[in-house]
Amino acid sequence: MKKKIMVVDDSALMRRAFCDIINKDEFFEVVDQAKDGVEAYEKIKSNKFDAVILDINMPRMNGLELLKKLQNEKINVVIVVASTITKAGSKETFEALSLGAVDFITKPENIIEAKGSAFTYDILGMLKAVLKLDIDTSANANKPQTNKTQESQKSTEAEKKPQTEFKKTPEVKPVEAKPSKPLNVEEKITPTPAPTPLKPTGTPKVSPIKSDNKLIALACSTGGPKSLQEVIPFLPKGMNAPMVLVQHMPSGFTKSLAERLDEISKVSVKEAEEGDVLEKGHVYVAPGGKHLMVVKKPSGEHMIHLDNSPAIGGLKPCADIMYDSLIESSYDEIVCVVLTGMGQDGTKGINDLSRSKKIFTISQDEASCVVYGMPRAIKNAGLSDIVVPLKEVASTIITNVGVR
Repeated sequence: MKKKIMVVDDSALMRRAFCDIINKDEFFEVVDQAKDGVEAYEKIKSNKFDAVILDINMPRMNGLELLKKLQNEKINVVIVVASTITKAGSKETFEALSLGAVDFITKPENIIEAKGSAFTYDILGMLKAVLKLDIDTSANANKPQTNKTQESQKSTEAEKKPQTEFKKTPEVKPVEAKPSKPLNVEEKITPTPAPTPLKPTGTPKVSPIKSDNKLIALACSTGGPKSLQEVIPFLPKGMNAPMVLVQHMPSGFTKSLAERLDEISKVSVKEAEEGDVLEKGHVYVAPGGKHLMVVKKPSGEHMIHLDNSPAIGGLKPCADIMYDSLIESSYDEIVCVVLTGMGQDGTKGINDLSRSKKIFTISQDEASCVVYGMPRAIKNAGLSDIVVPLKEVASTIITNVGVR
């Protein structure tokens, strides 16, 4: 049976574009439409929808007002926000997430973009993800990925072929696009380590390493912006390690994400900038449209390098790039954290990192994930030291890095 979708937008043309895209897919059917929040509210009260596509800026009752009303009246429905990419719009998007929206997509600026193949993939992929349909779950959150390369390709036929499951031991392919090397970084010649088996399951819940020289590296995708609000605000100000964070988001949204998290958290959160020196108790969010790398300075400190290499599998930032950059760091241990998200970004990077560095990997459990893709890939690869529900992620991080 097809999933029932409602589209809420004040633009008749945009509603039509959404309907045309969704109705062409075998798994979905747009069964109703609304031109504002008032009309949508009445229909949500009277009907059962599997998901609602919701605009924010509308007359009479906007999307945020509708979300508040639904929240106050404890009316549960899966809502995906369709937002523009402007700074003001992105702030509204994060307010929508705090009010119960499960995730968001970048709303096209015109009807031509709305009917483009990239947006078609985004909206259908998002609906399949949030409705937990086990379809295309190995594809990245933003663009299709072919089997021949991890870098985004324009092969239409390859893009149409979904991968339906993860292998027990994923094939680890080399990243074809090598990030540029930053200036003023210590030169090191490190022999390539011999391949080693992936880590066995059943390792201790707490890292045995007692050290004040640890780093937290977190990755997430679909459902991440909302989930991060259940993790970052619960970290103490005296967190005894810095955190670098890759969330798959387009340019323009990550700054607002960082600002929102900073407002509600004890730790300091910012969108990462070139040359930022990593400090304990600080969280550095990879900016959309840039790969985040951690490099060691001649002084021994570690800093952020933002790389403009091509997207990897349609992802920029890419978590694999972040984890790979940590191989030459001088941290005693890397605490890797993988939260909700479509695909398997981070699996290759963490596997490579485990061959050279001491790591402790925390992955989110299936029940609390919006999309159980990235954490599932980590678990199936035998890389998870502990699997925990979302509400226990923050405490598990602190158990392993400590407080100053």
